[in-house]
Order: sequence, then structure tokens, then C-alpha cells
Amino acid sequence: MMMVGRIVAGLGVGALSTIVPVYQSEISPPHNRGKLACIEFTGNISGYAASVWVDYFCSFIDNNYSWRLPLLCQCIMGALLGLGSLIICESPRWLLDNDYDEEGMVVIANLYGQGDLHNDKARQEYREIKMDVLLQRQEGERSYTDMFKRYKKRVLIAMSAQALAQLNGINVISYYAPLVFESAGWAGRDAILMTGINAISYLASTVPPWYLVDRWGRRPILLSGAVAMIVSLSLISYFIFIDVAATPTLTVILVMIYNAAFGASWGPIPWLYPPEILPLSIRAKGASLSTATNWAFNWLVGELTPILQAVIKWRLYLVHAFFCACSFVLVYFLYPETSGVRLEDMDTLFGDATTAMPTPASQGERGSLMGVSSPVPSLDIRRQYGQFGPENAIPGLDIDPPIINAGENAKVGQRGSQDGGGRLEGLGGWISNMVSRHKGSSGQRLQGTQYRRLGQDDENE
Repeated sequence: MMMVGRIVAGLGVGALSTIVPVYQSEISPPHNRGKLACIEFTGNISGYAASVWVDYFCSFIDNNYSWRLPLLCQCIMGALLGLGSLIICESPRWLLDNDYDEEGMVVIANLYGQGDLHNDKARQEYREIKMDVLLQRQEGERSYTDMFKRYKKRVLIAMSAQALAQLNGINVISYYAPLVFESAGWAGRDAILMTGINAISYLASTVPPWYLVDRWGRRPILLSGAVAMIVSLSLISYFIFIDVAATPTLTVILVMIYNAAFGASWGPIPWLYPPEILPLSIRAKGASLSTATNWAFNWLVGELTPILQAVIKWRLYLVHAFFCACSFVLVYFLYPETSGVRLEDMDTLFGDATTAMPTPASQGERGSLMGVSSPVPSLDIRRQYGQFGPENAIPGLDIDPPIINAGENAKVGQRGSQDGGGRLEGLGGWISNMVSRHKGSSGQRLQGTQYRRLGQDDENE
């Protein structure tokens, strides 16, 4: 039963680690998309740190509750996560991609317009997303084959970021920290205690990226993190090799520095990059592939670490320092800066904008003025919101948001407003204000559609 439970839990974690970053990137505005992804990673490491301390305190229990209680804690958190998934809104990009235009507009209004269906920014966001959906639908690129043919660079960046995050050696510490500390001179429960202290510093290191990732950008953080990890891993190897009296203390300090460098750089950003750089048509497939890469190398490192620790001992940390150096080189030469770039403008950033029909995006691909850091500030895709306005893309194409009857002058997120039938029109929000789905074409607007919360339709309907 333990094996079956572990398999089921593994399937759940694998699915969540694919879906959550995609969902988070699709509901986040460009100016703080990185911050929100880093907050998500902090939550992840909070769970890891809590698990270490739960294991430490349970190690004092002399019966089978020493392993049952940690498993029970996992069940409680899993139940909370399952309940929470029932009350969050759908991604607006998924809704528009599946022709739930009206619900998509409602969600966009909540995300970008404080619940106001007539907010200019929200309506412009709707047009940009809908245009991107229509262009990618026109090209019909949805398969893994199409993904590698056209978006090879993006897919390789997404996969390499996740692979390098593992090869940089984090799970040597996360999985085998007690063994690392024992090899440095700590023994028994003291090694577990040092692991718990290290977990606290690891957690603290994930907070600064909240404020830096959208200000400094992704590349500087990845590059500086790689350098810090190279230095700390090399010194860990050196001090374990010379084995002096100060080795146990110095090893703990250097491991904490390494973990802090990883937690502030290669921890959160490889989860941010894949859903950020992949187009909507293949975002789910590409993100799942990058996540599979992460877990494949996670397994590889986890399986090889005990063997390599026994065979090459202190040299193991030099191996991971080498991969950190490889990470620096790849980021410096291949990874673009995506901070502040809208998801719909990534085609232009990578130079593979659609050619299905003439659009400003395809024209911008051919002109250096339309790129990042353009000498003309108004043409910089990171400075001007929606530079490739869909209203100029295809003459005669109607991609305006559908008309939704939410009560005269009522806002979607406003509790207590009523429609003509006396129903409450509190439609928006993150928790209880979900709406029922109706497919509608943006070309054919549905007049007078009434929205209710999910599961609260009248019994006679």
C-alpha cells in the first residue's frame, strides 16, 4: 500500500507541477508575472522546509507514529489544495481558446479592470488574447511535431532550464543533506537539525526574487546565481577534501550559501520560463515536456548521488559546479530577457511571429525597430502595452469583446447589484464569483446573456 500511495501521490505532484506554472503565467499581468511565479516557488519551498522540521521532531517518537504523522500532514495539505482548486477561476486564455468568450471577458475584467466589463485595459487585453488565439488556430499548430519544427529554440530553452536546475545539484542537498553533513562531520540527529536550519535559509532566499525578478530581469538573476553556486560548490569540495577542524562549520555555511543562491535564481525561474515563452497553442504540451525533463533529471540525480558520494566523494560537488558553469554559458548566449514582455508578444521576441496572414507582428519581425530595446521607445515591446494592436491587423475582423448584460452600470465584481429579475449579479472575484459557461463567437455577440455562479442555476432550467 505504501508503494501504491507513493505512485498516486507522484502522479498528482507531476500533474500539479505542470499545470500550476501554466495557470499562474496565464492569469498574471506582464509587469509582475515574475514576482507571482517566485511567490509560488516560495510556497513550494515552505512545504519542503516544513517537511524537514516535521521529520526532525517526529524522529523523537519511538513508535510507528514517527512515520505516520508526516504522511498525515501531506494528506491535510493535499485536501486543502483539492478544495481550493474547485473555487478558482479558469485561465482567460484557455477560455478564449475554447470559445467561452463571455466568461473569458468576465475573468479578464476581474484580473485587469477591477471587475468593470467596460474597462479599456481589460477590453484591449481581450482583443490581444483573442487575436493570438485566432492566428494560432489558423496555423493549426498543436502537435508535438509542430512544436519542435517551428518552436525548437523555445522548447529547448524550456527543457534545458529544467534539466540544468537539477544538474546544478540542488537535490544532492534536498534529498541527501543529512549525508552531506555527516560526510562533513555532523552525526545522527545533529545532521537532521542542520538540514532543518539550512531549509530555513533556503526558504528566506526565495523572498528577494519577488522584488528583483521583474526589476532586474531573468537573465541577470540566473547568471549571478550560477556564479554563486560555482564558488560555493567548489569550496564545499575543497574543505571536505582537506578535512580540517573547521570543515563541519564551513560546510554548513557554504551549503546554506549554495541553497540561498539556488533559491533566489535557478529555483523559481526555470518554472517561470517555459509557460512564459511558449505560445498558447502548445503551452500545455511544452510545459508538460519541460516538467517531464525536470523530473527525469531529478530521478537521475537522486539515483546517482549515493553511488557517486561513495565512489568519488568530495569530487561530486565539482561535477555539479561544472554544470553550473554550463548554465552560465547557455543563459549568457541563448536565453532572451522576457521581463515585461506580454505573452502574446513572445513571437516577436523570438523572431518566429506568425505568417498565416499579414499582421503587425510578422512585419515587426522583419524590422529591427520593432524589437526589444528599440531606439524608438514607443516601439519597444516591453514599454508599450499591446504595440501590435489587433484592430490594425486584419481589416474587417471583429474581435471586440462580447456584450454582457450585467445590469446597467454594474461592475462584474460588485456584490449586491441586481439584474431585472432580482438576481444578485456578483459575478467576479477569485473565490465565490464564478460564472456559468456559454460558448459565444466574438463575431456574433450574444445579447442579454445572464450569468450566475456555477452550480446555482434555477432548478427548472
